[in-house]
Amino acid sequence: MPLWLAITGKIGMLFALVALVVVFVEKLIALVAFVAIAVKVLIFLAFFLVFGIVGYLVFRAWQDKRRSA
Repeated sequence: MPLWLAITGKIGMLFALVALVVVFVEKLIALVAFVAIAVKVLIFLAFFLVFGIVGYLVFRAWQDKRRSA
């Protein structure tokens, strides 16, 4: 095997390894961003649910007060 072919193979392998690492880091950043957005949506939904429950309880208390008076 010629020397230039072996050197080219090793350089190509190094470039492929660097490309794989870059793609892996890019996908990892995308995963972290997706998880962050999912957590934000869950926090928003939990807040909205608590706000709705409190509103419902206030409405029920107001109705019960009107019925008893």
